[in-house]
Amino acid sequence: MKDLFSSNAKTYSTYRPGYPPELFEYILQFVSERKNAWDCATGNGQAAITLAGYFDHVDATDISEQQINNAVPAKNIHYHICPAEHTPFANNRFDLITVAQAYHWISWKKFFDEATRTGKNGAVVAAWTYTLLSTDDAELNHLIDRFYYEIVAPYWDTERKYVDEGYATVEFDFKPLPVKNFYIKVKWEHEQFTGYLNSWSAVQNYIKKNHNSPLEQIIPELETLWPSNESKHFRFPVFLRMGRIEK
Repeated sequence: MKDLFSSNAKTYSTYRPGYPPELFEYILQFVSERKNAWDCATGNGQAAITLAGYFDHVDATDISEQQINNAVPAKNIHYHICPAEHTPFANNRFDLITVAQAYHWISWKKFFDEATRTGKNGAVVAAWTYTLLSTDDAELNHLIDRFYYEIVAPYWDTERKYVDEGYATVEFDFKPLPVKNFYIKVKWEHEQFTGYLNSWSAVQNYIKKNHNSPLEQIIPELETLWPSNESKHFRFPVFLRMGRIEK
């Protein structure tokens, strides 16, 4: 599994959007017990903190110590620094296993084996990703598209294509369950919007290579299109893959 966010963990923790409650409610319809959940590649615990409201105990894992250090604490969440493909958990432990915005970074075959080992027979595995944000302002959408598809496009890792494809082409060998798509909806000020863009791994890769930020190329136009005293509504399409463990 790749670690692309340790160096930017604080920015990631501050500016990444949360996931819609409707997503969790939909997934939980298929979960028979709510004792133990595993949030794999938890990052800063965005999914884990929601799961903590439904399960007796949540184990949340990530390979990044910096991400774990910025994770949201809760009494029934236990954070672990370990890869998705090799964990310290007992066999047949989990009722639900989730991978939020990270399935494209892990080894699918090894994760399948580890999830099958640690999940109960019939447990649910859910992996989801959100894609490029948009707003009702056509000119701002054009600016977002230019930034994404032209300015930072060469700096994405190859795995980013699976996000752009809405996880339609990833290997997911669990017994399929029906899925539907969702939206993350946020209302952001300037600083939240640019902070989110700065959390992209492609932006950080650009900075490392060029020693300046690609955001400098769009800030003047952004300030013209979007007065700093206004907030704007954005939405992110969310794509879900979900299945059951069969033993």
